[in-house]
Amino acid sequence: MHPQVRRLLQSGKRSAENLAPIAALVTRLVFGKQFMVTGWGKWTNLDTPTGLFASQGIPFPHANAVLVATVELVGGACLILGLGTRISAALLMTTMVVAVLTVHRGQFFDALSWSGDLTDIAPVVYGAAMLWLVGFGAGAVSIDRSIARNLSKEGS
Repeated sequence: MHPQVRRLLQSGKRSAENLAPIAALVTRLVFGKQFMVTGWGKWTNLDTPTGLFASQGIPFPHANAVLVATVELVGGACLILGLGTRISAALLMTTMVVAVLTVHRGQFFDALSWSGDLTDIAPVVYGAAMLWLVGFGAGAVSIDRSIARNLSKEGS
């Protein structure tokens, strides 16, 4: 490989590594805030999600509305803090999968058949971000990282 190309690739890799903590933080903050807003909206008007869930044939619509509102509100707050990020993101991703398979089912299958766009379906975008957080974690700027550091100090 040409030395200039090698230096350029190495510089790009260093830049990406330096941006990783910021990428995780921004992802957590943006999606965490939105989940908190939607969770609070559901909590302050439980009749709306309950009615939607009932219309979609989701069992125990009121209990599920309470569950989803709680997962979104608390999970969003945890994402912002970077606390229990992987667990919170997994729970939030689960709610997004259910949303895609119920409320957004038609739109989702249209997008899979190339007549629509997956990025037009908010739960797909949110679910993808949550999958990323499950896989890569909260990042360096998080309570999760502080806890992990303290646990590793105690174990040595």
